[in-house]
Amino acid sequence: MASSSGYVTEGFTNPPNYSFPHEHLERVMKDKNRTPVVLVACGSFSPVTYLHLRMFEMARDYIRHNTEFEIVGAYLSPVSDQYKKPGLLSAHHRVAMCKLAAEESGTGLMVDSWEAFQSYQRTAIVLDHFDYEINTVLGGVQTEDGEHRPVRVMLLAGSDLISTMSEPGVWSYSDLDHILGRYGVFIIERAGSGMDQATDALAKWRHNIYLISQLIQNDVSSTKVRLFLRRGLSVRYLLPNSVVDYIERNGLYLDEGAGQSPNPPSNSDKGKEKEPVTKKDSQQPSSSPPPPTTASAGC
Repeated sequence: MASSSGYVTEGFTNPPNYSFPHEHLERVMKDKNRTPVVLVACGSFSPVTYLHLRMFEMARDYIRHNTEFEIVGAYLSPVSDQYKKPGLLSAHHRVAMCKLAAEESGTGLMVDSWEAFQSYQRTAIVLDHFDYEINTVLGGVQTEDGEHRPVRVMLLAGSDLISTMSEPGVWSYSDLDHILGRYGVFIIERAGSGMDQATDALAKWRHNIYLISQLIQNDVSSTKVRLFLRRGLSVRYLLPNSVVDYIERNGLYLDEGAGQSPNPPSNSDKGKEKEPVTKKDSQQPSSSPPPPTTASAGC
């Protein structure tokens, strides 16, 4: 249930020594006739791949040519260690690899570790956290003539996510309404995922669901990368070089269990939007609390 602030929770618990990254957040808009938006991709990112980074570029092109939004920030938000999933390395490694990839990209992409270094947080709460930090703590952005504007936070995910959202019992209605109604989502097409049928089941929020076609098909996934690494095959040009070097230097993914966080919770501890999606590996957002069901970006 939403609090008086409109958030799912009354307050946010921060990990030790946490500070919200905003060094690349554009504080002054270029076009006052547009609506400022921040893109947030939640997920495992185990490891982060070029496809995860490419999602932001596809979204930038779509937004620039087809909407009245202006992107003022973009974030990767790795899931917590308490999100049980095969191949999930500790948050320490996953956050480090995401930071290396973001820095190498040179696009101003930021990595927020708030979700990663604490107990499991549903996607609805993660988006509320971004909204609070950007609009309440930082005060939003402003136009060139000094007018203050609130920033719209929106989820960025692969089309596997929209499929799970349309499946009965996978996501709670309240979280769907909060994520799709309050915030909205940009969905990147993935091979083998039909978007139209899925969005028909989410017709109530269709105005807040933006579907982006993948003009050059790319089926690179974290699952396939981990398989290559276990077989001793090269993964260069599938991941940023700095991430490949980090994996090799730390001997990661040599077997599926190595480097995983200790004693991950059982499915019964998980909340509603994650399990089904975790089986698919992808660029998807993490989602609701965990029973045996919800969604997460990354793979």
